[in-house]
Amino acid sequence: MQNASKLNRDSISEAVPDAVTASAVRFCSERVEWYAIQTRCRFEKKVTRALERKGITTFLPLLQEVHRWSDREQKIETPLFPGYTFAQVELSAGTRRAVLQTEGVVAWVGSQDEVRSIPQRQIEDLRRLLSQKLRCSLSPFLTAGQRVRIRGGCLDGLEGLLEKNDAARLVISIASIQRSIAIQIEGYELELI
Repeated sequence: MQNASKLNRDSISEAVPDAVTASAVRFCSERVEWYAIQTRCRFEKKVTRALERKGITTFLPLLQEVHRWSDREQKIETPLFPGYTFAQVELSAGTRRAVLQTEGVVAWVGSQDEVRSIPQRQIEDLRRLLSQKLRCSLSPFLTAGQRVRIRGGCLDGLEGLLEKNDAARLVISIASIQRSIAIQIEGYELELI
């Protein structure tokens, strides 16, 4: 009886530290940052799942769309940025190699010499925006315009570029992948940054 309880305790204590250590190393390091990873066409979800199985924290922003056929309609989740997924890692030669050896991965996003990180704030803003299930659309990548922050409401603190055509829109840009997303912001109080 005592050997059985010792065996259970040992197998649990052996399994838990590995999982805890992996996540502790990932989140305690100051050099852990978000990076964009380019994937093969329509491989975004497969790559994200494969990276998660390797113990890498990922984020794949998805939009729900209703697709209609002649006999039915169905809600389908599609990637917000087709051909890209995001990973939070400490960049090292081993990590680079492990990600590049994942089926469906094309490349790290950046120049040949340097992989470009994405500010934590941009990932948090994207998550928050998508959690509100607001209507949004892809927008041309912008580098000019007034930088603003939303004050109040469910999007309080969200930052982006103000675009005014016929209606006011807030554009959130991810510079490393040259993609942007825009939302209607009529009725929100804005402040310049």
